[in-house]
Amino acid sequence: MYCLPATSYPSCYRPLGLFDVVDAMQVYKLSETIKSSDCCKITREPGPVKGGSTVIAFAQDPDGYMFELIQRGPTPEPLCQVMLRVGDLDRAIMFYEKALGMKLLRKKDVPQYKYTIAMMGYAEEDKTTVLELTYNYGVTEYNKGNAYAQVAIGTDDVYKSAEAVELVTKELGGKILRQPGPLPGLNTKITSFLDPDGWKVVLVDHADFLKELH
Repeated sequence: MYCLPATSYPSCYRPLGLFDVVDAMQVYKLSETIKSSDCCKITREPGPVKGGSTVIAFAQDPDGYMFELIQRGPTPEPLCQVMLRVGDLDRAIMFYEKALGMKLLRKKDVPQYKYTIAMMGYAEEDKTTVLELTYNYGVTEYNKGNAYAQVAIGTDDVYKSAEAVELVTKELGGKILRQPGPLPGLNTKITSFLDPDGWKVVLVDHADFLKELH
């Protein structure tokens, strides 16, 4: 899961949550703090990213999840992005644009390291958490394992959103896993689906979600 702040989102979508990449103004200092802890470890020492000047490091939490520490300027949202690996980048971009109303914020090809990234979101990267779609040259499929759960995104109308998603899955792939409706015991309305690469996404009624917080 990941958490996105409520900034300004088109259509009926508001992000609720995300996990994966965290911003750090002092990557070196934070890396030392992680090294001294008993629960986590640094898997990539802090230093400039290949082919650039941005300082990064990789950390692993007690459950084995990898986090990237990125040095960048001040931002209202220190959680930078969640990265999903995809087998067809153009298809993935089109899916998240059509099904979830996201915008393509930027696209960057790095041929010397054989990958291309596309940043998708509801606001600019310095304003909110975004989704990073990564295509590695020649890789069309990934093993999902059993640790990944879902990405959750808020919506003002679960039923209309589910209809839109279903239409897009028929065009680009993916499938509805759970028809829209309230969760037993919570009454929070959700729907869930797989994107064309098999990643699970849950749409949650924004008003219902806010009620859960009280």
